[in-house]
Amino acid sequence: MAKILVTGAAGFIGSHLSQRLLARGDEVIGLDNLNDYYDVTLKEARLARLQGKDNFRFVQLDLADREGIAALFAEQRFDRVVNLAAQAGVRYSLINPHAYVDSNLTGFVNILEGCRHNEVEHLVYASSSSVYGANTSMPFSVHDNVDHPVSLYAASKKANELMAHTYAHLYRLPVTGLRFFTVYGPWGRPDMALFLFTKAILAGKPIDVFNYGKMRRDFTYVDDIVEGVMRTLDNTATANPDWDGAQPDPGTSSAPSRLYNIGNNNPVELMDLIGTLEQALGQSAEKNLLPIQPGDVPATYADVDDLMRDVGFKPATPIAEGVQRFVEWYREYYQV
Repeated sequence: MAKILVTGAAGFIGSHLSQRLLARGDEVIGLDNLNDYYDVTLKEARLARLQGKDNFRFVQLDLADREGIAALFAEQRFDRVVNLAAQAGVRYSLINPHAYVDSNLTGFVNILEGCRHNEVEHLVYASSSSVYGANTSMPFSVHDNVDHPVSLYAASKKANELMAHTYAHLYRLPVTGLRFFTVYGPWGRPDMALFLFTKAILAGKPIDVFNYGKMRRDFTYVDDIVEGVMRTLDNTATANPDWDGAQPDPGTSSAPSRLYNIGNNNPVELMDLIGTLEQALGQSAEKNLLPIQPGDVPATYADVDDLMRDVGFKPATPIAEGVQRFVEWYREYYQV
């Protein structure tokens, strides 16, 4: 049994991960600031499923609270840390850039410092497929350079990878960054396309379909994401003995730092997703076709060879199955 800090525990992925860790007997300290970026009652409902369990404790705290984070690490002496707390969303980063600096940069350095000073054995942190930015070579590989972000959100996640690597190099802190690809499923985020589409279709309202539907996304079911997190958490990052500074591999390092994509390895056309959703709902959508939005990319596609090689896992939940489970949850939760 390990004592594990999960930041963003009231979030979509964090609440699912906490459930799995608790089920296998780990002690989980769940941290969240319960901000109002989206519906706080949904966050509270996710938390309610965790609270009351003997090996779970919730701490309401902001990552940017330097003294608070330092005190929590010193008091709890975590074995491992999973940092999922972040200001998420590409489009919101065009409106409120400072939120990304506070949470994703200031907050993340507070986590790194907590790990460094309190002998944490492994830090796993959420990155994002957004880091691939202007890259068009598919599928996206962790061995590709990612130096052309197209949103501040993406830049903040790339910065997290650089910051974590620095701590791995200077202090030999084992760090693993996970680039998540379009996560969906029950208890999902209300700002994500599947959630927005479902809400609009059930209300008889049109849905906004960007890039005229010519988007492709590597939609990844939340249970597959959590399985990937669990396996990488248990597989402490190590240095690559063959890493060569003359031909630097972006995906590994001479420091104990690793990066993995966690994606379904099977991109789906946006129009196909909508068709699958219409079938699950038993209703057709009125589509409002619009141009691509600033900061968005037309396609994502994950190369998961490294994940397969190192932890023996690749996401495989079919989109029809995942969407059906989401719709069942949505109808039950919102009583529609």
